[in-house]
Amino acid sequence: MAKSLGPVKRKFTPWTDPGAQPFIRFENITKRFGNFVAVDNLTLDIYEKEFFSLLGPSGCGKTTLMRMLAGFEEPTEGRILLQGKDISGVPPYRRPTNMMFQSYALFPHMSVEKNIAFGLEQDKLPKGEIETRVQEMLKLVKLEQFARRKPSQLSGGQRQRVALARSLAKRPKVLLLDEPLGALDRKLREETQFELMDIQHTLGLTFLIVTHDQEEAMTVSDRIAVMDKGIIVQVATPAEIYEAPNSRYVADFIGDINLVEGKVVSTSAAAGQAGRLALDCDGLKVAVEQECPALAGNTVAFAIRPEKVRISLDTPAQTDVNAVRGEVWDIGYLGDFSLFLVRTEDGRVLRAAQANVSRLVDRPITFGDQVWLHWSADAGLVLTR
Repeated sequence: MAKSLGPVKRKFTPWTDPGAQPFIRFENITKRFGNFVAVDNLTLDIYEKEFFSLLGPSGCGKTTLMRMLAGFEEPTEGRILLQGKDISGVPPYRRPTNMMFQSYALFPHMSVEKNIAFGLEQDKLPKGEIETRVQEMLKLVKLEQFARRKPSQLSGGQRQRVALARSLAKRPKVLLLDEPLGALDRKLREETQFELMDIQHTLGLTFLIVTHDQEEAMTVSDRIAVMDKGIIVQVATPAEIYEAPNSRYVADFIGDINLVEGKVVSTSAAAGQAGRLALDCDGLKVAVEQECPALAGNTVAFAIRPEKVRISLDTPAQTDVNAVRGEVWDIGYLGDFSLFLVRTEDGRVLRAAQANVSRLVDRPITFGDQVWLHWSADAGLVLTR
């Protein structure tokens, strides 16, 4: 049985079903602006009721991809399918999508309920139906008591919820969220992330969010597509992206990690057990339990997250492999855990994270201490690209 790569948020994995049909399909999409290629021959499937994130640095093409789905940009090549139908050339107002912008774009002279009702009035829905939907949306985002206030009388989080309610009022099949929480402070952003997840699950809609915030994508998403220079580097669940990145780029982009270059010395696999690789990383001997196509002599990277590296003042039982001695060079105290930067005897700097499970420690590790870093063979992984 394969080892679990972290908690599963819900029993929803249509992408593992070979017979499942994608709700949205980007098929060989290329988008050029003059000589600049913003999206490069990209193919991606998103499933109905999925909370999907496009994650990457500025300029990687994620917003361009979303704008093409919304109809604000047209592909240079390829096509976009929604429920199996090509929507290329369909104007934005005729697509069953709605976009919530980072700026929220609320009308300052209108009340909360008028802002929510605006799109419904433009569609000329009956007055009674408009009033019913507005009340449904106010209840959904918990703003009933603020219905008659203007946006200037609301907090940032409340304005964000008004914008969300307005986007949902037209009952789109797909809600597009472009950096929706960027203007909120950290605590409110975390609270709002869980509210978004609850709303998405309640309504059963498909959400596509564009963000450069790794923690946000990891929190809300069923799956994440990590993008770089117009292409998708990896598509996977948050746990898979974090625990099993497929490249140095993904490993380095998502969270904090130690990346050490080295060469494969040997590979072996005992019957019924996972493969085992021995690496030489410029004198640091590393053993890794992992199924990996690398062969002896290949140049690879050894990747290990700081929280999987143990730090101690005492010498570990085994020091010839997966262990290194060094000096505490710097410490980041972050409340729930401490991050130690350790300069090893060969000059490299490795990071180790230690949970602060006790309020008081008799002998805390501090600056200048000589320490050992050590880890188990299944704590890290080998990256071949």
